[in-house]
Amino acid sequence: MKLMNLDITRIAHDTFRIAGSKVIYVDPFKVTKNDEADIVLLSHEHFDHLSLEDLNKVIFPGTVIVASPLCKDGLKDVKVKAIHYIDPGGKHTVGAVEIHGLPAYNIDKGPEPGKKFHPPGHKGLGFLIKMDGTSVYHAGDTDFIPEMSSIKCDIALLPVSGTYVMTAEEAAQAAEAIKPKIAVPMHYGAIVGSEADAHKFKSMVKNCQVEIL
Repeated sequence: MKLMNLDITRIAHDTFRIAGSKVIYVDPFKVTKNDEADIVLLSHEHFDHLSLEDLNKVIFPGTVIVASPLCKDGLKDVKVKAIHYIDPGGKHTVGAVEIHGLPAYNIDKGPEPGKKFHPPGHKGLGFLIKMDGTSVYHAGDTDFIPEMSSIKCDIALLPVSGTYVMTAEEAAQAAEAIKPKIAVPMHYGAIVGSEADAHKFKSMVKNCQVEIL
């Protein structure tokens, strides 16, 4: 779908193809056809975000990967033009495309008390992508965290399925805090969550346009 200056396709789960002057894939998973990504962004090392089977469908010798340091072991045998690891707060530029690493972590979701699926300080990433005059925030695997209040973007891709990430209600609170022009629900329909979560999110968001991709 054309959203502002970019063509944005949700492939599955929280996998997106974002196309403008560059072709960007975020967390390729359940990719159904081969493609050539100029840039691949990897938020963390879990199998539904760093999938070598799917990554190999979209990389070519000219691809640049920008990833969380959590992905180093998984990418050690991957051959591309370059791999750059950034921490939350880090930045990398590919041509005219800016990629900012942002925090992504759990506040209250974990396998047992005292443990989190995505611990604070563990260097999981969200991404702020600036390309062709449009800014896209891909939240990664995260709860509604205080840092979101300072994020400024045109388009926000927000998880809605609960369990490992924000619930639809929490994602609606995040959209209220971030104030994007467009919000897109993600992280449903593969591991946990369903399209009902996406529609619930849409029904609760009042401050911006919501597109279910």
